[in-house]
Amino acid sequence: MLVFLVGALLGTLTGGMFCVRYLRREIAADIGPRLRHVELQLDNLEAAVNLALFTRYSEMTKPPPSDVPPTPLTRRKRLDLD
Repeated sequence: MLVFLVGALLGTLTGGMFCVRYLRREIAADIGPRLRHVELQLDNLEAAVNLALFTRYSEMTKPPPSDVPPTPLTRRKRLDLD
């Protein structure tokens, strides 16, 4: 009886080991494309944020035309300079 019990235990452990190895391999194979997709999304987001920042910076550093009334932002800048 003890031989059958030890055999069943070893069989269960061996089967569990193979199952865990298979699951680890499948999970690792499945995560690769997802990571690439997330990386592409982050790159697109970074590019959009950089474009917005550089556009805003260029708008702020450009002097306003003399024939256009000053905006609240340029008024505030002038008050800070005075």
